[in-house]
Amino acid sequence: MEWMGLGLLVMVAMGIVFTGLPALLVLLTVSVCGAAIGVASGTIPFALLSALPGRLINLFENDLLQALPLYVLMGVLLDRMPIADALYRAGLAILPRGPAAAPVSGMMLGALIGPMSGSVGASVLAMTRIVAPRLSASGIPAPTRFAVVAVASTLGVVIPPSLVLILLGDAMLSAHTMAVTASGRADRVINTQDVFHGALVPAAIMLVFCLLVAWRAGRNIQIESSSQQKTTLTGAQAILAGISVLSLVTLLGGIAAGQFYAVEAAAMGATVLLVTGIVFGHLRLKALDEILRDTMAVTGALFALLLAATTLTLVLRTFGTDRLIGNWITSIPGNDIVVMTVVLAAIGICAFVLDAFEIIFVVIPIVVPPLLVRVADARWVAVLILLTLQISFLLPPLGYALMMVRGNFKENISFSALARAFSPFLLAQWVVLAIVLCAPQLVHIGEKAADTSRTPLVPLSDQEINRRFEQMMPKLPEPD
Repeated sequence: MEWMGLGLLVMVAMGIVFTGLPALLVLLTVSVCGAAIGVASGTIPFALLSALPGRLINLFENDLLQALPLYVLMGVLLDRMPIADALYRAGLAILPRGPAAAPVSGMMLGALIGPMSGSVGASVLAMTRIVAPRLSASGIPAPTRFAVVAVASTLGVVIPPSLVLILLGDAMLSAHTMAVTASGRADRVINTQDVFHGALVPAAIMLVFCLLVAWRAGRNIQIESSSQQKTTLTGAQAILAGISVLSLVTLLGGIAAGQFYAVEAAAMGATVLLVTGIVFGHLRLKALDEILRDTMAVTGALFALLLAATTLTLVLRTFGTDRLIGNWITSIPGNDIVVMTVVLAAIGICAFVLDAFEIIFVVIPIVVPPLLVRVADARWVAVLILLTLQISFLLPPLGYALMMVRGNFKENISFSALARAFSPFLLAQWVVLAIVLCAPQLVHIGEKAADTSRTPLVPLSDQEINRRFEQMMPKLPEPD
């Protein structure tokens, strides 16, 4: 019945694509159907399902999840307060006058608010509401506007600190623990701080490339001066933008230097935004009530998604699907780069129908543990997954961010025009992915010597790897 789990994964993909139902409902429905089939066929003992409550309790006892509602609160505050508008106007004020200023300022805004907005979908909504009308008022053509908004909305996937990096760091910790147990290596298990540090240099390279492409795209646009709308920056907006940038940079710098942990940084950022909103008069009692309600709703949705995904992964493990996939990955011929390329391609395909959170909760726990058995560098694996997710969200015609932006834009844009607008950004992203794939040392820049110390690795045969990985998996009880 190992193949039954693969059928359940296909059902999840089809349910999300063709029904339009929330992902958590699809995951729970498929999990219940899979468990019922397993119990009816005798493959899954009914008593084994009693492990689910304890599994969920252990999951929600994770201290790192305390950061999740705080980051959601930061994203809601950034969306409700006029901070994003002030940041965009400040960007236009400091950039040289010209058609390139608007797309570059929009890209910079995406880099600032993307890590705090919560998800790619939330970033798309914020960027469409704030940046797209201003790009249009500046005379930027629709395809370029479309590309800038979509690309800027995905920057939060790779730029720390973000919800995606926090949750991926937690998933990588669990996956790396399983891989170290299976392989017998003496590696230091990766944590969220390692993922943050590893992503810094690739994210900086990605941001520089995206800004250069946005500048070049704007330079090539012929805009009549009469069609450009003058944007002014008031003193209050300048102060608000300065406080926001200082807070975000302090947050990022503190995490990068190891001075703040995820929960501490999120609490500090949310407090600064709340105090700033109250002092500037943007947060009245009614607005605060709406902000807290939205924060609770989004946080509840994320926790519900995590619960549903954990239920599905338990059902898949009872079918033995994780062992089947693990055997496939550990038996891939070739070196680390070949194995990584194959697995990244599979994750990229999943990103056509799943959001980043769904991939982290559903796909990573199944695919990454056997991958880390073959590939020892967990930092490198985590950063490559982030870059792959960002690229996949923009690949036409089914890229998640692409579809979200198309749904929010009112103009009908031809596919050829979109392809021309997106191709420079996609090329830049592929170049960064190739650089990191071929130069793993980029994710270890600034890593402490104590973090890299480990005992010498002893090469293992494929048979030994498979044997240890099977020993790591939970065993089903014998039927009566």
